[in-house]
Amino acid sequence: MQTRRAALRSAVAAVTLSAISARTASAAPREAGRVRLTLPAPSGPYPVGTISLRLVDASRPDPWMTSQPYRELMIGIRYPARAVGAYPTAPQMLPGEAAGFAALNNFSDVPSDQVDWAATRTHAHEGAPVDRNAGPYPVVCYSPGAGDPRSLGTTLCDDLASRGYVVVTLDHTYDATAVQFPGGRVESTVLPAEFAKAYPDPDRITALLRKTLAVRVADIRFVLDELPGALPRELRGTLDLARLGMFGQSAGGFTALQAMYDDPRIAAAADLDGVLAYVQEDSTPGNLSTVAANGLDRPFLLIGKEGNDLGTVPSWDSLWRHSHGWHRGLTLHGAEHATYTDAEAVIPQIAHRLGLPRKTVVENIGTIAPRRAISAQRAYLAAFFDRWLRDRDDQGLFDGLSDRYPEARFFS
Repeated sequence: MQTRRAALRSAVAAVTLSAISARTASAAPREAGRVRLTLPAPSGPYPVGTISLRLVDASRPDPWMTSQPYRELMIGIRYPARAVGAYPTAPQMLPGEAAGFAALNNFSDVPSDQVDWAATRTHAHEGAPVDRNAGPYPVVCYSPGAGDPRSLGTTLCDDLASRGYVVVTLDHTYDATAVQFPGGRVESTVLPAEFAKAYPDPDRITALLRKTLAVRVADIRFVLDELPGALPRELRGTLDLARLGMFGQSAGGFTALQAMYDDPRIAAAADLDGVLAYVQEDSTPGNLSTVAANGLDRPFLLIGKEGNDLGTVPSWDSLWRHSHGWHRGLTLHGAEHATYTDAEAVIPQIAHRLGLPRKTVVENIGTIAPRRAISAQRAYLAAFFDRWLRDRDDQGLFDGLSDRYPEARFFS
């Protein structure tokens, strides 16, 4: 994951190569000797179950593929489970998704073709029975960064589910690197090609950024509309949509706060290092979103990489000044943009196995120790949603500096 939101810009040169690679990689057999990865186990008391659902929005043609008269999405649902022993753990990425991710992702100087992305298993068990003893559970939606699959937030999403949340993760079709639908059909991202058409005209680039965010927010609102009726019988009655939150990383964080601004059903939202303006660099002023320009009246949390705060991110400053509800902001010392994804767990493994220089690790995930970064993210995210969706004590984590998490630096 690049340290700035230049993923689309840098992908222009890779459009043709990535398309060829995606086609060949999806057909290629798994190669022996490629790096296999593990993800950290969730920290909560519940085992985790998972299902995936295909949803179709017949009310709108696909904004990216205008010949298609409907919008088609894949979502994943993580939930507290029981008796998981007989149910297999789910892969982080299906084969078609893994091939697309290997062909075009935002990791800097990481040889993706030497990693077996399809081999990574999560800690969520496919189709395991839900634990109804403590339900219905509050619901948290997750949106990934631009060009990223929903699976790149597995570490945080599985952890929230293990703590007693139902977590709904969403792939934004033609935005995510690759989305695999039932039957094996794969739809790949169009964002690099769209950026190539817009570049270098700044007005066209701004329009593309606006469209990308608008499509994402519409996706979220459609999923919220559909969720009650789309659930399989075994999950019905276990989601408490009256206690609804959302979070995301990068463009997903932007999506979370903008969706909350647009949709009163979302009670609280967290933005993990997502700029809130239609700009290519965090520090660029202007082109504010409506959420940044007008603020929020419900609780929100900003968590940034080192150096991102109210003084350096104009859209955050505007949001802060115009908001009247509870809000907090913090950075993690030594964190980078991709710290708030599964990159924090997998980049050190890849670097160790392939002998990559420390510079590559730092460029992707910063200098913060991975265990400390993951522990702090989990704690602050769970404390935030516990406070606003469950009315639980946040253990003083938002009162100021914490001896447990000295990496966290608050800003105001």
